[in-house]
Amino acid sequence: MTFLGLVIIVVDDRNISTDGFKVNTQSHLAPLLATAIKAELNKETAKNGYTEDGNTKERKDSAYKKHHPILLQLLADEAGCEPEDIHDFELQTCDTQPSTIAGAMKEFIFSGRLDNLCMSFCSLKALIDSTASETSLEDETGVRMVALYDHEEVGSNSAQGAGSPVTLDALSRITSAFGEDSKLLQKAIQKSFLVSADMAHALHPNYTDRHEENHQPKMHCGLAIKHNANQRYATNAVTSFLFKEIATKHDIPVQDFVVRNDMGCGSTIGPILASGVGIRTVDIGAPQLSMHSIREMCAVDDVKYSYDHFKAFYEEFSHLDAKLIVDI
Repeated sequence: MTFLGLVIIVVDDRNISTDGFKVNTQSHLAPLLATAIKAELNKETAKNGYTEDGNTKERKDSAYKKHHPILLQLLADEAGCEPEDIHDFELQTCDTQPSTIAGAMKEFIFSGRLDNLCMSFCSLKALIDSTASETSLEDETGVRMVALYDHEEVGSNSAQGAGSPVTLDALSRITSAFGEDSKLLQKAIQKSFLVSADMAHALHPNYTDRHEENHQPKMHCGLAIKHNANQRYATNAVTSFLFKEIATKHDIPVQDFVVRNDMGCGSTIGPILASGVGIRTVDIGAPQLSMHSIREMCAVDDVKYSYDHFKAFYEEFSHLDAKLIVDI
């Protein structure tokens, strides 16, 4: 749907260029539904539940008490029904422009929701392609899978989010198909490995001070492995080594990221799943700019690097893990 748009309205303030502009998400990011002369607006609303003087007609339908009739009419037109047929709905505004490749050297991808559609696409395509041939699973000792969760950006605490039982339930159903061993699920978890793939903040040329000097994820340089001593990321020395070893074998670039000591650190579903399931985890992500903006930006190269890295991981992890010896 294309009838809603997000705008920021800025008043004339001469101090903005020096003091900066602070966005108020309530007053500055209101969606604009429509503009029309008063007579046309009244004409439209009168047809759908408003009188000419703007007073609401008595209606039994609760949707008309909560939503503007013009919005309901537009939704009804899209759904092929009458406005009074709509009892309630969930609606979010979003950028409807298609993604595009741009830049002087055509090196950038500009798109909405790169975080985290980019990693979702790369992981899913890598899984499909890693199992495409008839012999691709002949020597496989494990189960290759990808999990795409709802509600990651708002905390994952939902019935189908990463904080729910959905992961353990899925693993339980999978392992039950392989036998009656009551301990098979626990054994499988101990042998499993999770790549928590969420985008990373790339080094911004105007804000280089936001990154630690030796840990600056750059576009065109491959996936960034995320480390945090406070367990905001679930990476440790062993999981980082395993993921890097795959990259080294295939000559795929990879980077390391540690947040500055004086700055807060975001997190991912990695620690949620690692602590809730007990699975070895590495947190990684392709570098991008404008994260969480309506139009985000990443490098074309990094999509290819991410796909190659994930595909190689699917194909070779089981064999590599079998050779691992950890001395603690």
